[in-house]
Amino acid sequence: MNKIFEVPLYAYERSPDQDAPVPARHKVIVVGAGPIGLGAAIDLAQQGVEVVVLDDNDKVSFGSRAICFAKRPLEILDRLGCGQPMVDKGVEWDVGKVFFDDRQVYEFNLLPEEGHQRPAFINLQQYYFEEYLVNRVRELQAEGAPIEIRGRNKVEAIGTHPDHVKLEVETPEGSYTVEADWLIACDGAGSPIRAMLGKDFVGRVFEDNFLIADVIMEADFPTERWFWFDPPFNKGQSALLHKQPDGVWRIDLQLGWDIDKEREKRPENVIPRLKAMLGQDVKFDLEWVSIYTFQCRRMEQFRHDRVIFAGDSAHQVSPFGARGANSGLQDTDNLCWKLKLVLDGKAPESLLDSYDIERIHGADENILNSTRSTDFITPKSEMSRTLRDAVLDLSEHYEFARPLVNSGRLSVPCTYDGSPLNSADALDGPARTRPGSPCPDAPLKDEFLLPKLGGKFTLLTIDADAPDVIEEDGVEVTRLALSVKDDPTLELKRRYLGDNDSAVYLIRPDQHVAARRPSFDENMFRHAIRRATGKE
Repeated sequence: MNKIFEVPLYAYERSPDQDAPVPARHKVIVVGAGPIGLGAAIDLAQQGVEVVVLDDNDKVSFGSRAICFAKRPLEILDRLGCGQPMVDKGVEWDVGKVFFDDRQVYEFNLLPEEGHQRPAFINLQQYYFEEYLVNRVRELQAEGAPIEIRGRNKVEAIGTHPDHVKLEVETPEGSYTVEADWLIACDGAGSPIRAMLGKDFVGRVFEDNFLIADVIMEADFPTERWFWFDPPFNKGQSALLHKQPDGVWRIDLQLGWDIDKEREKRPENVIPRLKAMLGQDVKFDLEWVSIYTFQCRRMEQFRHDRVIFAGDSAHQVSPFGARGANSGLQDTDNLCWKLKLVLDGKAPESLLDSYDIERIHGADENILNSTRSTDFITPKSEMSRTLRDAVLDLSEHYEFARPLVNSGRLSVPCTYDGSPLNSADALDGPARTRPGSPCPDAPLKDEFLLPKLGGKFTLLTIDADAPDVIEEDGVEVTRLALSVKDDPTLELKRRYLGDNDSAVYLIRPDQHVAARRPSFDENMFRHAIRRATGKE
């Protein structure tokens, strides 16, 4: 068993709040020190917002759990200062293969184009991810950033008020009361905060059971995602294989409905299943085993006055498509810059309503794709299975059938079409960079575009004139001036100009497009800034 599971990363220490004569008040409290909670806290601390993270644990999550991290979240993690350790340790992959019975029927490449700094996906155990996030917290603390993690601080009760949230917190040395202007609940699928507020999910619950096994072995499988429908070693079901660092392989095996979960997790039952898949002579060790079922559900609202939910506490999807942690990071990426503006008095509190609108849109998109994947992988009738099998057979020989194969539509960033923060599109440009879209990366000689955008409002000009700085009602927007000459590959032109000779983009701090037009128009962009900050 990996020793990292046993090492406290944020061991309990007595806080001055526990001895305060009246409850201490903090700007933001985050409940949950998993990837989403730590991501939110780091984001806020980097912007100078005082934040305290509370968690009833003091270690990384047990087992590898989430392992697939997509390109967009890696770009977000770059802005949080911990993207590079993820990529350095992780296993990069772009190619996936689909098998039906014992034959390959389909292959796909998730990043067929050049000119991106980050790969389509990396595989990395969640415990490493959490360790790197805690390391980043320690770096920020050393720099004097206002961020704190309190391990073994369990929230037992919550009280909501018009201007703050009150928490009762249990520790090894007794309980104490603390207050926050804002509370971000990142406390997972079983969210105690959600239960304390009397909130629940709406959506579907699936009854299929899946075995997860993390196996340590030497194997010559390529660094690809392999998915089997009806394989010889798991007839009538499905299987999935992913490579992780340190010689660890993730194996998912569908087990069906009526099973004894505790019995199926025993090594004497797991090992024969794995040998049937890998071969009787293959030597391996079990690192972690779990049985899971899943839901495709979400809260009806993510914001409840001063309590805001993010990640699994707000929404849940099946693991097919790697949409859980990836979408959670996009939640906090959407939320934190808005909360910073509200705290600074530079935007109305109603700006936070756009978090609800945009991320519920993202959750619904994920739930739709996840549900469709699950229905394809686990057909609920003989007719559905016959149709699915016919699609798989056709995909081996006919290209038209391949887009119908659904072994998990893999995570892609959400475009916020229809967001109240978008201005009308005034550029007949590429659809992929329309208002609401996340900015695609592009090569710039020896650099890339996204790191230059950073995490602030940016006026991106491509072969167009504009002021170096615009300030609108306290919000500063700085210019990034580029030319198609900066990119010999012309990917910048293809992704941002199309057939136009020039363009000006207003980019939000989360690197989503707020507005665009062929040239700079001061009145238009001032209105776009106000709209993007919830003032129009």
